[in-house]
Amino acid sequence: MTSINDPLKLILNINAAQGVLQKKMDAALASHGITLTDFTIFLQLSLANEEKMRRVDLAEKVGLTASGITRVLSPLEKLGLVRREAHSRDARVSYVKLAPAGKRILNESIQSAQSSAAELLATYRSTKITELNKVLFRIGGENTIP
Repeated sequence: MTSINDPLKLILNINAAQGVLQKKMDAALASHGITLTDFTIFLQLSLANEEKMRRVDLAEKVGLTASGITRVLSPLEKLGLVRREAHSRDARVSYVKLAPAGKRILNESIQSAQSSAAELLATYRSTKITELNKVLFRIGGENTIP
């Protein structure tokens, strides 16, 4: 077997853990009709000024490509959970805005998401979670939740 260093091992383990956490959080949010990606989009929009963001900025925040965010947003738009809003001065720019129905689902699903996250990390002391959040914040910068 090829030997790998600890930093690469950490990156690979974060990637593996992310897949497991995604599946478990998706299962917890399924009763609300959303995925973790949908929840993250709603949360990022709720934190944004006027609850809207440029598509490219939203894609960056949730870790998707421009085409990836379009694929995720299309059904959410059709369901009336988010809506497209044109820029008042530049027709090339469009915003994604959190619709009232999306805000309602976000508010209803926060407790499920928090409970599931607490259950997944129940064996870790809060100080360890805080420290890991600090590390991930330093790596992810403005794309992370402070």
